[in-house]
Amino acid sequence: MSRIAGIEAWLAVPGEWVESPNERRGGHSGVKLIRGEAGGLLYRKQQIGHVYRSLIKPLGYPTVMRERDALAHCLQLGVLVPRVVFADCRRWEGTWQAVLVTEALEGFQSLEDCYRQQREREWGAALHKAILEEVGRMLGRLNLGRRQHGCLYLKHVFVQLDGAGIRVALIDLEKSRIRLTRRQAANHDLRQIARRSGWRGEQWNAFLEGYRQSFPGTLPKGLVTG
Repeated sequence: MSRIAGIEAWLAVPGEWVESPNERRGGHSGVKLIRGEAGGLLYRKQQIGHVYRSLIKPLGYPTVMRERDALAHCLQLGVLVPRVVFADCRRWEGTWQAVLVTEALEGFQSLEDCYRQQREREWGAALHKAILEEVGRMLGRLNLGRRQHGCLYLKHVFVQLDGAGIRVALIDLEKSRIRLTRRQAANHDLRQIARRSGWRGEQWNAFLEGYRQSFPGTLPKGLVTG
């Protein structure tokens, strides 16, 4: 199947908007929930004219292609992320068109939803602490590889609890990038999660305990304790 045929085939799969197309970066980007041939749930991010610019791509290139590369790098770093099923782009009527299809993290739930449902009450203090430690270990592995998530909210951190233990995954790496040093990546992401998580005291310290297990060294000033 050609690149163009592949893009058109995936765009032809019916689905429901989970993120309506929004206008930014000079174009449109949105996400639909679709079903694959085997019946599994997939997310299709589709874009028209939605680009980023860099020294390597000064004229602009679709942001989903940068996200595809970020997802591949995360797997190399041992960070769990959605599996890429399809990713490609083309020039369409003079404008970039791009598609990224990833598997849904079935069996996972975002920490934002967990807290909204007050699941920490059912977890208990010990399990809650273990979850936050695993979140810290995961983010530490990411930053150790000089990769910065770039837009870290609890809605982007997913957890799964089963007989195999605790698994943590990250989503929405469209703004992720590699920094010159691992310290730069750590400073950015740690300050974001500190500001947005709401973790204080024992919870914040549990997260940092896990983070230090993956990322040795001095942490940014003001983030040593909650």
